[in-house]
Amino acid sequence: MRVRGEFIVLVMILQPEEIERESMRIIQEAIGDFPCHPENLPVIKRVIHATADFDFLHTLTFTPNAVNLARKALAVNTPVITDTLMLASGITKRYGTKIICHVSDESVKKESLSRKITRSVINIEHCVRDYPSAVYAIGNAPTALIRLCELIRDGKASPALVIGVPVGFVNVIEAKEMLASLTSTPSIIAHGRKGGTTVACAIVNAILYGLG
Repeated sequence: MRVRGEFIVLVMILQPEEIERESMRIIQEAIGDFPCHPENLPVIKRVIHATADFDFLHTLTFTPNAVNLARKALAVNTPVITDTLMLASGITKRYGTKIICHVSDESVKKESLSRKITRSVINIEHCVRDYPSAVYAIGNAPTALIRLCELIRDGKASPALVIGVPVGFVNVIEAKEMLASLTSTPSIIAHGRKGGTTVACAIVNAILYGLG
């Protein structure tokens, strides 16, 4: 118990798993009987848990069976491709999933300079060449999502799932709309400007937790 001026502040000391359970209870109480496919609800709740933002109840969209298709792919060691090292580091390692991000590779840096395009785009091109049917998680770079969509349209990529949740102001909405137009590609999209690495990480982890 802490006394601050005239106010008494009660602080609960909880273990991490207790904090998560209580957080999920609060989220469930707040959303009530929100209409949602049962396989999508744990993903939405995990994103809200990571962001404390209930807007994702309405902005996250899922193509039919997207979560189940992704789990089937991950269960047979399909890799996860990320647009940032931060996202790669945040994904749970408990299932032995192969997580790939080449943005810091020297070859990617050199090619980015010579072609005068972002490393995120080069990373996607290299990964599509080697893993055209991987799970792709993009939380930061709309240029990466746009390039991935172009490669899908050209028949060079057929991802098991695309998580399209980049955050920001330039080309973000357009990149997400481009992904949404690829109706035959399994996807999870955070429409609007919100998203980010934290959101992408929460989505990937929620899908992986379903393997346990």
